[in-house]
Amino acid sequence: MKRKPDFSLVSKHWILKVLSLVIGASLWYFVVGQDQMDLTVTIPLELRNLPANLVIANQYKKDIEVAIRGPRRLIQEMRQQNISRPVDLSKAEPGTLVVKNDSESIPFPQGIAVQRVQPANITLLVDNLAHKDFAITPITQGKPATGFVVESLVLNPPRISVTGPKTVLDQESSLKTSIINLEEMDRSGTFQVHLNLNEALLKLLGETVIEAKITLKETMVKKTVRGIPINIRNSGQSLKIVPTMVTVEAEIPEQIVQMTPELAMLFRAVVNVASDTDTGEIPVLVNGLTLPGHAPIVISNVTPDMVRIVR
Repeated sequence: MKRKPDFSLVSKHWILKVLSLVIGASLWYFVVGQDQMDLTVTIPLELRNLPANLVIANQYKKDIEVAIRGPRRLIQEMRQQNISRPVDLSKAEPGTLVVKNDSESIPFPQGIAVQRVQPANITLLVDNLAHKDFAITPITQGKPATGFVVESLVLNPPRISVTGPKTVLDQESSLKTSIINLEEMDRSGTFQVHLNLNEALLKLLGETVIEAKITLKETMVKKTVRGIPINIRNSGQSLKIVPTMVTVEAEIPEQIVQMTPELAMLFRAVVNVASDTDTGEIPVLVNGLTLPGHAPIVISNVTPDMVRIVR
């Protein structure tokens, strides 16, 4: 007797089986059946967990280029995500560290295939983080105008503290300013001055400006000036003095010397008759003229310093 086919296994749970077939077909459509596309994306390198006492001392490529392939929908969704190439530095030590980039190092969504990573390796120079206090040295060029010299040059601040890789900081013992031009300077002033930094320090500090306060003083010339007439004060009668002139040794600003044809004009000598003594001699008082914008004349000696009254 011929047996009839048993369809009971097929008919059993038929709803679940049809549903599975629909789900499978849908997955195939969305994952395999969709259009595949190729794309090159830029992924940032993300350094994590670097110990506080360490620092990356070199310039390194902070982005990597990755060529990927996958369903258009997945790639479009991926581009809305913040995907990076994480690098765990929790166990880093001072020295050279080579980071290898491959398809497994970047957490792309399942279904996206990595075809190429560029660069394949990134080198990091791990260094100890150091702190150093640098004195700043002013660098000058030229000389002030005739008749002036630099009395002082004060930097503000005179020192600067820098935090960075130890190997970078150890290369310098002090910092220098850019050239401060003193050529033909004829007055004091405060100026903005850049620091002259090497490339490594420039990257740490950026363009750094400090103040330079320059104080000029006049050049003083020692001169012996003769023939300075003596004037008589508080005299109610006709008196004479002997001698009638004095000689002065003094320091005079160089510019005043150059523009004064007769140096005796710069001094005033007087005697005060009211101070007459029993000896008949009275002291001579000599003052130098004070000219606006110039240092005072400094008198070191007067000859003679006493004169005799002749009645």
